[in-house]
Amino acid sequence: MGNLKDLTALSLSDNLLTGPIPSSLGKLTMLKRLILGRCQLSGSIPTKEMGNFTSLQEFDVSDNNLYGNLPNEICNGRSLETFIVFNNHFQGPIPTSLRNCTSLTRARLEGNQLTGHISQAFGVYPNLIYIDASNNNLYGELSPNWGKFTDLIMLGLSSNKITGSIPPEIGQLTRLSVLEISSNSLVGEIPKELEMLSSLFSLNLSGNHLSHIAPSQLGRLSNLETLDLSSNRLSGLVPQQIGSLSRLSFLKLSHSNFGGSIPSNQPSNLQFLDLSHNFLTGEIPPQLGSLQWLEELNISHNKLCGSIPSSVASKEILVSLDLSYNQLEGPLPNGIAIERASPEAFQNNRGLCGDSKGLHPCDSFSAGHGPTRKIVIMVVVMVFVIGLVGILCLPRHTEKFTKREADETSSGEVVVISVLNHNGSDLYSAIIRATEDFGSKYCIGEGGYGKVYKAELLTGQVLAIKKLYSFEEGDAAAAAQEAFRNEIQMLTEIRHRNIVRLHGFCFHMLHKFLIYEFIERGSLARFLRNNEGAVELDWVKRVKVIKGVAHALSYMHHDCIPPIVHRDISTNNILINWNFEACVSDFGTARVLKPDSSNWTTLAGTYGCIAPELAYTRRVTEKCDIFSFGVVALEVMIGRHPNKLICSLSTSRGRNMLLKDVLDQRLPPPEDDVANEVILTMIFAMACVQDQPQFRPTMWRVLEELSSCMHPFSVSLNTLTLSQLMSLRSLGLDSAHGGKINGLLEELMNNTDVTCIGDQNEPKPELSGCQHKGNKQLKTRYCPSRCK
Repeated sequence: MGNLKDLTALSLSDNLLTGPIPSSLGKLTMLKRLILGRCQLSGSIPTKEMGNFTSLQEFDVSDNNLYGNLPNEICNGRSLETFIVFNNHFQGPIPTSLRNCTSLTRARLEGNQLTGHISQAFGVYPNLIYIDASNNNLYGELSPNWGKFTDLIMLGLSSNKITGSIPPEIGQLTRLSVLEISSNSLVGEIPKELEMLSSLFSLNLSGNHLSHIAPSQLGRLSNLETLDLSSNRLSGLVPQQIGSLSRLSFLKLSHSNFGGSIPSNQPSNLQFLDLSHNFLTGEIPPQLGSLQWLEELNISHNKLCGSIPSSVASKEILVSLDLSYNQLEGPLPNGIAIERASPEAFQNNRGLCGDSKGLHPCDSFSAGHGPTRKIVIMVVVMVFVIGLVGILCLPRHTEKFTKREADETSSGEVVVISVLNHNGSDLYSAIIRATEDFGSKYCIGEGGYGKVYKAELLTGQVLAIKKLYSFEEGDAAAAAQEAFRNEIQMLTEIRHRNIVRLHGFCFHMLHKFLIYEFIERGSLARFLRNNEGAVELDWVKRVKVIKGVAHALSYMHHDCIPPIVHRDISTNNILINWNFEACVSDFGTARVLKPDSSNWTTLAGTYGCIAPELAYTRRVTEKCDIFSFGVVALEVMIGRHPNKLICSLSTSRGRNMLLKDVLDQRLPPPEDDVANEVILTMIFAMACVQDQPQFRPTMWRVLEELSSCMHPFSVSLNTLTLSQLMSLRSLGLDSAHGGKINGLLEELMNNTDVTCIGDQNEPKPELSGCQHKGNKQLKTRYCPSRCK
């Protein structure tokens, strides 16, 4: 390849290339574009030879396994515009030639181990529009020179070791859309000058040591959609002016020192509100129940008092609620939001009572007073803590647990640990009565280790009971016991609205079973396997179900520390509730990914959904779940198991199939906005089922893109082929935003030339576009708020 002396562009991205970058590329002195991103390249870059690229304009080696230093003379020709090296293992300083590279417009350095002083590493770039150096080891203080990058749209410096204060000059970046400098060691005040960032729609300053009060001027950022100031040392009141931010959908001010009451005027489009772990006082404003789009509310660990407003309790769209560790009083109100919430959402509140959620009945609770009441409360708390410790310690002390089980069950004694408002033995008896000792007419499902029964108690509460088979001694018995313990461990340590809730478990001489919430509509597989259910599960509901599964897996992979891998994602293990929300179940084979372990394991999962690499490596990673998710998403879209479809994609005949002919024919073709979501879902589903795990997107990225708004696609679903969707899989790995995909789809349909001026992995689409010949640019808008 080094003999191609006149070559000006070389793009080999998204292939299975391995080994180092050959030094012979240094002979291509006319090269303007070198694109080697998203392969399996390893080794160090031939830094000396890179100095020969005096005409280089674009350099991309992102998402590989490269290490060592970056080429120091990469911008010797003073023509470099795009420098993309993110998600590798590069060490050492930022290239010195980059400091004086005034032609630079886009730099992505995040996800490496680069070092150096932040002010000395970068110069002044008059044309720079995008820079992200997050997740490195840069240190020092931010220079006022950052205020001179007047065209800058994205500034990302999160997760470094930056100290000092935020320079007020940042306020001069009037075109800035995203400012992310979280997880550093910044101190001082939040500059009031940030009010001049009129284009800002995402501001993340969390995880620093910022102090003083939050400036009221933040209320002038009229385009702001995401605001995260959590985990700082801010004090004073929550600024009332934030309530005027009509576009704000995400507000997180947790783990600070805010005091006073919760402002009654909150942004009208708010979807997520987290004010937990502060010193807020007063009552919960009833106006929170009037927020039309509010889905998640966390105001736990404060000093709030009074009763729970009925407007909050009855809010149907509210799917996540946490009011724990306050001083709330009075009866627990009725309402769908209360019913959905777990008992933990109300614990440690003074005087809160009710007939559910593990609370004391209001009559007996209010009758108690003085020392007697305190003693009762102490006993209840001690019993609850002992039970909870028993659950959490159970999987970690297998030998002790096994001995305890043998001793107790040999005498026929019931062993139940429950978080329901029941005595253990009473609950056992109630379940036996409700199922007529596990009669067959109450059986609603069957799995590898047991059957599932529906138990409707006399109180009206409905539970799902998974009763284990009585295996003889041997491998099957050992596997069943391990799955039993594993499910208890996993489901007592995680809580999410899209994960089924474990209420308790039982050991008995005759029975061993797990107690779950009852999910009304049964499994996703049941819907897809009969025509009536398939028609009821229309396109809107199908997309909603897929997003719900993505929420659950993103939580397990990215919010749990260490991450949890389910290992058996299938339509049989996804349950559908009354509102057609997905709930992931069956954690018997789930595994915690330990950072100090190779995570090798035995093969587990449902045939047809198991990631192909497990056939020969047996090393479980998050990418295994992502493959299974892709299979499930395809199955939901086409109405049958996608094994034949996936195999056909390797043939020209399969790739040329029309999307409309692949979709479930039992439903009418999707139209308008729904068609857009179906197309986007199919793009990501096919990205998830790629054979090579490193080419699959992360679950966080899938969720982010499926949840964001987009422009309508300008192509017809009737003429779109699978080949054209497959061409967008790699783009879907990190930035499958509607606008960029829309433009590329249009080009694929028209077979015209297009040159992308933005790299393929940017987190916000407005920061890049595809420039057609003739300088016509496709613009997109990032819209994390609810599509209306």
